[in-house]
Amino acid sequence: MAVNWRNLSLFAALAVALAMVWNFQSPTLAMTIVNMGLISAIMALGVNMMWGYAGIFNVGIMGFTAVGGLAAVLVTMPPVPEAWGAGGFGAILGLMIGAATVFAAVIVTRRMTPGWPRFLTLIAVLLAGWTLNRAVFVPAVDAIEAVNPASEGYLGGLGLPAVMAWPVGAVMAAGAAWLVGKVALGLRSDYLAIATLGISEIIISILRNEVWLARGVKNVTGIPRPVPGPSAMRQQDWVVNLADTLGWSVNQTAQIVVQLGYATLFLIVLGILIWLAEKALNSPWGRMMRAIRDNETAARAMGKDVTRRHLNIFVLGSATCGLAGAMMVTMDGQLVPTAYEPLRFTFLIWVMVIVGGSGNNWGAVLGGVLIWFLWVQVEPAGRWLIDVTTIWLGEDSALRAHLLSNAAHMRLLTMGIALLLVLRFSPRGLIPER
Repeated sequence: MAVNWRNLSLFAALAVALAMVWNFQSPTLAMTIVNMGLISAIMALGVNMMWGYAGIFNVGIMGFTAVGGLAAVLVTMPPVPEAWGAGGFGAILGLMIGAATVFAAVIVTRRMTPGWPRFLTLIAVLLAGWTLNRAVFVPAVDAIEAVNPASEGYLGGLGLPAVMAWPVGAVMAAGAAWLVGKVALGLRSDYLAIATLGISEIIISILRNEVWLARGVKNVTGIPRPVPGPSAMRQQDWVVNLADTLGWSVNQTAQIVVQLGYATLFLIVLGILIWLAEKALNSPWGRMMRAIRDNETAARAMGKDVTRRHLNIFVLGSATCGLAGAMMVTMDGQLVPTAYEPLRFTFLIWVMVIVGGSGNNWGAVLGGVLIWFLWVQVEPAGRWLIDVTTIWLGEDSALRAHLLSNAAHMRLLTMGIALLLVLRFSPRGLIPER
């Protein structure tokens, strides 16, 4: 296969930009950009599966990412025995009653003929289930949240290694996507976007308000990480020797080693996903998905189950976003539900896919790292630009102070300009679909 030098030059230019950050700003900052860029690339890859393969316009990305973050808490955090003893069984039983009520309502809807008897039976089932659920679930939740609320007040998790949270996050997001897809994938693209955005907000709202589950807005801190922290690395003799060899401080060397550990793990995961995605894209299944994307009517005429295939790719793409969400939470060591802002970061991920190249997996990777690089670097660059261009106003200028205080808004402005430039001069992205 011929080497695509243009694509290689784009990745090389990005590597040069990161090397300049390493040399002129900070090695730690450069590695932080790399790690968050790799996680963003995985999220962009998941969105590219849905949009680039099948034309599914999903703007509920943050909801599935939040589900992956919740999985990191449920898998890695140690259980809270007092909370389980106070109301753990009641909470689980209440959830089972709620699920049974929904299942019974579905059975009634499907088995009974339309009419007043079915309507009244459905209302009775829902009222009975809701009443029983409230009687069991609410007291249990109140008891759980009353257990040491300053630092706990939730059930905790399973206390398993952090890396195990990553596949669990993907599975949980896939399960949520299956439920959402069964309801929403029959809608047209614009209505599907509205539905997925609303469902995403519901998921994040649950995460913020259900304190018994993951402490809500109180946040969960101290989540175990897959790589030892800088304090542990500073105790290693080989890290001290490496610092002496490089002429760095031990603290800086430990931080770089930790960041390199994360980068290695993330690159392994991204490499596996890219390999699987490329195999799928170039298989008969991938050609079928692209045929459905380009002309659903013709695909249906050829006997393809379009809705089922849409559900398949919706689940796969959402699972990839959930995997990225679990990776991000375990790297940060905390779950902050208020950080999930659907309109802001959903827009950012979509810019990554569009700028990189919709329908091309390598384009999604390039767009993920590039846009995150710009997102981090634009604010300091904007402050420098404003400082240079307004220096003639004087240090006491109110206009100059106002412009400098609003340099952070250069981020969204730059994202918009980058998107417009790509859509104008390279509508198919920097690495377009072949």
